[in-house]
Amino acid sequence: MGAICMGASLAPDLSLKSPWSCLRSTDKMLRSASAQIFRQVVRYRSTDTSLILERSINRVQLLGRVGQDPVMRQVEGRNPVTIFSLATNEMWRSGDGEMSPTGDISQKTTWHRVSVFKPGLRDVAYQYVKKGSRILVEGKLDYGEYVDKNQVRRQATTIIADNIVFLSDNIRDRT
Repeated sequence: MGAICMGASLAPDLSLKSPWSCLRSTDKMLRSASAQIFRQVVRYRSTDTSLILERSINRVQLLGRVGQDPVMRQVEGRNPVTIFSLATNEMWRSGDGEMSPTGDISQKTTWHRVSVFKPGLRDVAYQYVKKGSRILVEGKLDYGEYVDKNQVRRQATTIIADNIVFLSDNIRDRT
C-alpha cells in the first residue's frame, strides 16, 4: 500500500511511497523548519541586550589569618551582616634570583574585607571566627559605595563569603 506525501514545497508528491518513508520525509521537513524558526528567534532575541545569557565567573578563594574579631552590623531595613578582615601574605626571595637560597625574603600583606550575609554562615562566623584564626574563605568579589561618618562618599571592595573553612584555632591559643 502506498501513500501520497507532501514534499518540501508542500505540493503533493503523487508517487507512491511507503507510509514510513513519507513519515520520515515529513518529520525531516518539520525538524528543518523548526530549526530554522528557532535560529531566527535566537538571532532576533540575541540583539536584545537584556536577554543575553552569557556565563561568567566571579569566584574568590582566600587563605589567610583573621585580623580582628568579627562585628555584626545591621542597617535599617536590611538583614544583618558579619564583617571581619582577613590578611593574605605574598612572599618572595630577593637577591640573585628566586632559585638562589641566599637573599632576603620579602613579604607583602594584603588586607581583605569579608562580609557574610547568609543567615546560618553569618551566625557561625560571628561566633567562631576569631582574631588570628587561619581560615579559607570562598565567595565573590563585590565593589560598592558607602557614605562615611563625615558624609564623604567612599568606594569599598568586599569579599561576599559563601563558605568558610576553619583550618586552625587562634595563634594565641597555641602558646
